[in-house]
Amino acid sequence: MYGCEAWSLTLREERKLRVFENMVLKRIFGPRREEVTGEWSRLHNEELNDLYSSPNIVRVIKSRRMRWPGHVAHMGEERGVNRVLVGKPEGKRPLGRPRRRWVDNVRMDLQEVGCGYMDWIGLAQDKDRWRTLVSAVMNLRVP
Repeated sequence: MYGCEAWSLTLREERKLRVFENMVLKRIFGPRREEVTGEWSRLHNEELNDLYSSPNIVRVIKSRRMRWPGHVAHMGEERGVNRVLVGKPEGKRPLGRPRRRWVDNVRMDLQEVGCGYMDWIGLAQDKDRWRTLVSAVMNLRVP
């Protein structure tokens, strides 16, 4: 998950990450044995979620992705990261649908929390409010 703050995940990639995480957890926890019948069976995803109390990998990525704009918003205008974030590239765009950008993911995460139509750079200036938004994203239920 190194550098996941800058990942621009599509819904397909999020689903693949959840599937991989469940596969690894099933391997770690192994099969379970029924106490009454003595038969072995695989763990279902709901049972894995009950056994594994840590948050979902997608929620962790989203919360880290939400924490990073707070840092960038507090940087000065002369910093390169801030200039890349608020700058507009020059040149012609390629044909077709634009790829999902990092800013689009941040806006979608804010929309899930209920702050989708607000100016997120201005919102990130208030550290306490931004921190509550990051924790709200971490506590979201991801299917």
